[in-house]
Amino acid sequence: MADTSRDIILRRIRESLQQSAPQPTRPDFTAPLHPRSATADDLAVAFAQSFVRVGGVFFYCDSVEHFYDQLFAYKKEKALEHLYVWEPELKKLLHEGEIVFQGDETEFVAHADAGLTTCEALVARTGSVLVSGATGSGRRLSIYPDQHLILARTSQVVADIGDALQMMQQKYGADRLPSMISLTTGPSRTADIEKTLVLGAHGPRSIVLFLLDDAPAATT
Repeated sequence: MADTSRDIILRRIRESLQQSAPQPTRPDFTAPLHPRSATADDLAVAFAQSFVRVGGVFFYCDSVEHFYDQLFAYKKEKALEHLYVWEPELKKLLHEGEIVFQGDETEFVAHADAGLTTCEALVARTGSVLVSGATGSGRRLSIYPDQHLILARTSQVVADIGDALQMMQQKYGADRLPSMISLTTGPSRTADIEKTLVLGAHGPRSIVLFLLDDAPAATT
């Protein structure tokens, strides 16, 4: 009597169960989670995508003049009357671009519409911004204002969090790291109250990043 289709399927099942399942290849736990072969341009694009995905507002600036134009337009669009800037190099940069800002703490608590800071590194995989208390912005300027604006360079983009921390160690030394290091991923948010998402509960309601291309110009 010929086997039916049902008999054939059952036999194949029994045969497969009698064989030991192939074991997966043992992973290399020392290998990096993400390949390090990505170019600087690839990392910048990956960061921009991740940053926007977590709720950030991203501007690419191909020159300092382009940064001035983007910042001026953003200030006008959002009607930012009080942009606080405390880092000396940023103050000098904005003075040269004739961008109006508040360079001291006058009425900071009452009128902190936005703060502009630099950062330590940008993490492509998560879209995170690494800031520290070592800059002239201190601990407050990236946390207290309603909007956190950041000027960063493409040379600061790294693949993963471990790379960002390694960059910090190389810059400050393993024994002299800043007392405050913060990894910011998107605007401040919470859903603790009745599972309703609220922005700005524990920090800035929005995070805006101006990425200035500082790659050397190509030579012909």
